[in-house]
Amino acid sequence: MVWGSRALLRKYGNFIDDLRIYVKGGTGGMGYPRLGGEGGRGGDVWLVAKEKTTLKRIKDRFPQKRFVAGTGANSSVPALKGEKGTDCEVDVPLGISVTSCDGKQIGELNKAGERILVARGGIGGCLVTNFLPVKGQIQIVHLDLKLIADVGLVGFPNAGKSSLLSKFSHAKPQIADYPFTTLKPELGKIMYPDYKQVSVADLPGLIEGAHANKGMGHKFLKHVERTKQLLFVVDVSGFRLSSKTRFRTAFETVLLLRQELELYKEDLRTKPALLAVNKMDLPNAQDSLNELMKQLQNPQDSLHLVEKELIPQSTVDFKDIIPVSAHTGEGIEELKTCIRKSLDEEAEKENEEYQKEKLRILQTSEV
Repeated sequence: MVWGSRALLRKYGNFIDDLRIYVKGGTGGMGYPRLGGEGGRGGDVWLVAKEKTTLKRIKDRFPQKRFVAGTGANSSVPALKGEKGTDCEVDVPLGISVTSCDGKQIGELNKAGERILVARGGIGGCLVTNFLPVKGQIQIVHLDLKLIADVGLVGFPNAGKSSLLSKFSHAKPQIADYPFTTLKPELGKIMYPDYKQVSVADLPGLIEGAHANKGMGHKFLKHVERTKQLLFVVDVSGFRLSSKTRFRTAFETVLLLRQELELYKEDLRTKPALLAVNKMDLPNAQDSLNELMKQLQNPQDSLHLVEKELIPQSTVDFKDIIPVSAHTGEGIEELKTCIRKSLDEEAEKENEEYQKEKLRILQTSEV
């Protein structure tokens, strides 16, 4: 059993989505009291968003996780104003949320080149400080990674998310016929004939109670926040985690997934969503699909069959419902087309709103 745990740690230990680091601004330089010279300011510590960087790389490269900026130069006869200390720049991946040790939000880094100051250098010795240098700011900051992707796959374990991802992208996630195959988020890209690329994040399978952090729910759900739209993936035949848990029909699975998302963060209710009904190659799959479609078209007529606590505040209005089989490839091309169409529609809608806002600002400024 111990060997198995170590094997999993080795296999899935390459993904880190949170890290705490020690940062210290440089101490200022000494002043020169006799001539009124000022010491140089200490260097600052900056976090800089950079592509193809990971938190794992930071941890491996800097095991102590300490980042200290340079000390300011002392004032001297040749240079009464000391030079500023060297800044320390820490490359971090895109999608990082930065918080202080007391939980205060410092900022976010979502685009390459964006920077956040996390530790300011101390001022050099001067008249105000009796020409003694001031130490730089010291703090421990928390780096929390939330994946940025166009589409986030959401489903319970063994719904076939990883199989779908491998079918329509170049990703090679771990796939097997048992729950919790995906233990870390996987990123893949759908390539279209016009060279358009759509990024897809396969998030580890949720369980009932994920919103309350059961089964590392928060660790997985946080990655949904920055996806542009959601792709719900359900097994057409229903789902049962183990012999000790209740069997859930495909309809109940959709309601549960919706509920877990809205209980975690209400904003997720407004995200555009598609539904992929997977495993259409199974016996009686078409009958199960017909029943599910009937229930989704008129959910109020079927809610009496479900326990009251499973019913979300609002039902999901899927932009498209696509029956697929990751095993045979059925419906995969249609699914890719629907994903692209949905993303293009949302982009066009955002552009229209942006243009309207620009026009409104222009009209206001002319008044």
